[in-house]
Amino acid sequence: MEKRIIPISLPHTGEEEWLATKESIMSGWLTAGPKVREFEQIFAKRHGVKHAMAVTSATTALHLALVALGVKEGDEVIVPAFTWISTANVVLYCGANVVFVDVDRTTFNLDVNDLKSKITPKTKAIIPVHLFGLCADMDAIKKVAGNIPLVEDGACAAGAGYKGNAAGSLGTLGCFSFHPRKSVTTGEGGMVTTNDDALAEHISNLRNHGASISEEQRHHGAKPYILPDFNMLGYNYRMTDLQASVGIVQLKKLDSFIDERETWAKFYDEQLKEINWLRTPLVGTDYKHGWQSYVVYIDESKSPISRNEIMEKLQQMGVSTRPGTHAPHMLHYYAEKYNIKPDDFPGARDCNNYSMSIPLFNKMTEEDYHYVVHCLKSIK
Repeated sequence: MEKRIIPISLPHTGEEEWLATKESIMSGWLTAGPKVREFEQIFAKRHGVKHAMAVTSATTALHLALVALGVKEGDEVIVPAFTWISTANVVLYCGANVVFVDVDRTTFNLDVNDLKSKITPKTKAIIPVHLFGLCADMDAIKKVAGNIPLVEDGACAAGAGYKGNAAGSLGTLGCFSFHPRKSVTTGEGGMVTTNDDALAEHISNLRNHGASISEEQRHHGAKPYILPDFNMLGYNYRMTDLQASVGIVQLKKLDSFIDERETWAKFYDEQLKEINWLRTPLVGTDYKHGWQSYVVYIDESKSPISRNEIMEKLQQMGVSTRPGTHAPHMLHYYAEKYNIKPDDFPGARDCNNYSMSIPLFNKMTEEDYHYVVHCLKSIK
């Protein structure tokens, strides 16, 4: 079989997105304006929530969510020990302390059995992560959390679902990413969702320097000499109409993107099941996977070579791979700050060391998928 070069991911963008951007450029409205508002409305409707607020990234979305909940110095926020570092960083931005909880090796998501022991009177919020597009077990988490606010880190989970409800509608607040490795992209960008009117208003103001009115409101209808009042410390976390114009086009393709990815995820499931050292993703019947990534788990007790050696071999054959993500407690900053050892969170440690993301994106061809399978099966 002829060698191919297959990246880990490529955004599915083209002429429609280019024309949408051109429309915004020609309109003269480049900052947060009517396209942002339209993008928010479409996103909110798709995810079954009253409010969606576009921001600059999932990181700023998470930060705003915690600020709006009043997280401050001395508080604690619970974060899975296997997630992108932003999930933990935003807690420190608020002056609070990160409390890590272990993860389930089979789902890569928060281990509910480890959650109860981590809750204290200082726990201000819990951030369940819907990793790789698979929602966390939110009912089980809610049962343990009680009245503690849940902030969904849905960075990977646009379009995903749990028990018939969309990601972003399952907790107090939801946060999403539109980075190019996500199912839909705006280049960089994020979204905060909620059904709470007061939180929505607070976040909408916070993202715009703390202003009492939006840029669009200020330029349309307000008296020319009136500037907004500022009654809180805010941030400049606004999405632009340029980004939103791309997001509108992308979001209309979201369900077809996920359907296509799910078809090829099932192909991988079937083709790779005979490899006894590789575990394919497990998806329960109550879950609608968003398939941001297809992440397998390598059993090194059965594999002919280590996970890292497998990744190097695949790279030599032209197939890009990545670890699923990292375990923040094993990264130098957090290990030193909290004096944590890798073995303190064995599930996250193993996911860090043995997970492997293989190519799954909407620009892949049938031949690409067959080639990835061929390369994996050739490892002896």
